[in-house]
Amino acid sequence: MQALIDQFTDYIALERGLSPNTREAYRADLERFAQFLQSRKITSFNDVTRRQITDFLMAEKDRELATSTLARRLVSIKVFARFLQQEGMLDRNVSDAMDSPRLWKVLPDTLSPAEVERLLEAPDNDTHRGFRDRTLLELLYGTGLRVSELAHLHVTDLHLDEKYLRCVGKGNKERVVPFGERARSMLSDYLAVHRPALLKQRAAEAVFITQRGQPFSRKGLWKLIKTHARKAGITKNVTPHTLRHSFAGHLLAHGAQLRVIQEMLGHADISTTQIYTHVDQGRLKSVHAQYHPRA
Repeated sequence: MQALIDQFTDYIALERGLSPNTREAYRADLERFAQFLQSRKITSFNDVTRRQITDFLMAEKDRELATSTLARRLVSIKVFARFLQQEGMLDRNVSDAMDSPRLWKVLPDTLSPAEVERLLEAPDNDTHRGFRDRTLLELLYGTGLRVSELAHLHVTDLHLDEKYLRCVGKGNKERVVPFGERARSMLSDYLAVHRPALLKQRAAEAVFITQRGQPFSRKGLWKLIKTHARKAGITKNVTPHTLRHSFAGHLLAHGAQLRVIQEMLGHADISTTQIYTHVDQGRLKSVHAQYHPRA
């Protein structure tokens, strides 16, 4: 495999005149692909199937590579396969009709309801910081806010009696988001008791503040959530956006309309929200098995 990759690299240098950086990118992509194939006991590019290419790209996605990098990986494989076919070294090019990962509806990571419960119970409610963290997690999961929206949330944005908040999202667009009784109760206690204790008579507009009385940064919120996810024994890669995805996926699973979820998430286009229709596939299968006469 390495010898063929070397031949291909010479070809794109001499006959296609690609830059050294582009050649090295192709080489790195193909060597990564070859390592993946060898781990699957595949020793010839003629034995590669479309499924194996997809499995490779999904394995790379699990390494949290950008979609643009995944797209380049596939381009490298396609150009390489065409070269092998042109040289009479490949019987069938299975990559030719594959879509770019840029077009994929990439499924977001979500937590199960049980994992959410474990995460929410991880902070120590008996301390001011712990109660703050629990309230923060309750609100993130209960509203689906983006982490930047949570960081910039002011006390005046909260309407506890009516159980909704106002936030400014992407494009400087304001929206109203409801929250439940659990979040309302915790916010009420946090604002009355725990936030003043953390502030120590300092002034702040932000709802959630650090021990120094400063608003949380995006990075600070990310680290806080990571810490509690580890404490809860959750092995998934949990980020602030994971709670947003879980919020949307669980709403959909319990029958909420897509347009309503779109409005609460602040998506400008419903096609962005439609990725959540793919999340709860297990539920769809069980419904089909239960109700379809041919299941």
